Amino acid sequence: MSSPESVVRPVTAGVVTALVGFTSAFVVVLTGLTAVGATTAQASSGLLAVSATMGLASIILARWSRLPITVAWSTPGAALLASTGVVEGGWSAAVGAFIVVGVLIVLTGLLPQLGALIAKIPTSVAQAMLAGILFQLCLGPVTGLAENPLDVAPVVIVWLVALRFVPRWAVPLAFLTAAVVIAVEVARAGADVPLSSLSPQVELTAPTFTVASLVGIALPLYLVTMASQNVPGVSVMSSLGYTVPWRRTMLVTGAGTLVGAPAGGHAINLAAISAALAAGPEAGESKDRRWIASVTSGAVVIVLGLAASAFGILVSLAPAGVIAAVAGLALLGTFASSIKAAIDVPGEQIPAALTFVTAASGIAILGVSAAFWALVVGVVARAVLRRPPVAENA
Repeated sequence: MSSPESVVRPVTAGVVTALVGFTSAFVVVLTGLTAVGATTAQASSGLLAVSATMGLASIILARWSRLPITVAWSTPGAALLASTGVVEGGWSAAVGAFIVVGVLIVLTGLLPQLGALIAKIPTSVAQAMLAGILFQLCLGPVTGLAENPLDVAPVVIVWLVALRFVPRWAVPLAFLTAAVVIAVEVARAGADVPLSSLSPQVELTAPTFTVASLVGIALPLYLVTMASQNVPGVSVMSSLGYTVPWRRTMLVTGAGTLVGAPAGGHAINLAAISAALAAGPEAGESKDRRWIASVTSGAVVIVLGLAASAFGILVSLAPAGVIAAVAGLALLGTFASSIKAAIDVPGEQIPAALTFVTAASGIAILGVSAAFWALVVGVVARAVLRRPPVAENA
């Protein structure tokens, strides 16, 4: 018979995992979905969709495997959407791209060769691409302070102080501060928010498929999700003594992405950074019972997702610069670690730099986003610069 502590600790860790993960990144999700053409209602529906599917996937995988497998939405993927913008076909084409991503993730589970191919993407290039995608978003706190210092400064100050004393809660506390700032501005302006608009709502969108959305959104979103979430997620779990059932995880997260796509969900994947919260020592001494933390996290995320409409309206009412600042602060840690990983490999700094500046440029050639071209530039430059020298004749 298990002791109360053996249950309380993983449950507590699961609650913390869900709260930190959700409040640290939901603004990025809403920002990304809005950037590719979603209305406030459609973006809120997408947030609800990814919350519900990732919560259910966490519960299913954890109970199925009895491992602390936690599923998350693709935060780097949402950042990619924010940097991509509207493509040919608008929101319905973006939804079509999300469906393609789900299919590709399922195929990754069915075809080991596809997963092996993704794993062969050079770490320096993948991380440089991610850093370039995040760069513009990470400017949010700076541009926000210049544009609207009175509203943005409290958010940045709270984040900085919290980062010093309670780093895990820095971004959630920054968002809480932003919520207070928004509430004050709304009260001052006398804006009326109908209570009916706060209830959970699902907005289904018929997908369309365009070349621009497939190459500009689907392919980069799949690559970013795999290289920046799923592959590192396996490594994090391995470092904690767990072997992730790859095939099963890809099938569940791929199916979850497919189910959530018509409602606006962009992608779900194996958690990377937050995985350690549910699978580490804080979830209890017994490694065999830490799966309870993942189940708890999944349940809490689903509950939080039910407030997606309220979060969406809150974001839409924010004063200038506030939401961009929160999103930038939420991504700074990932940006810093991506930059470090990109330039850590000896001899690959130049390909990494070329990848970074291409992704950060925001260019769109032939309707295809900068993220795709950044990957092409990085891989080609690396291949050329690493070419073995021609042997000299004796």
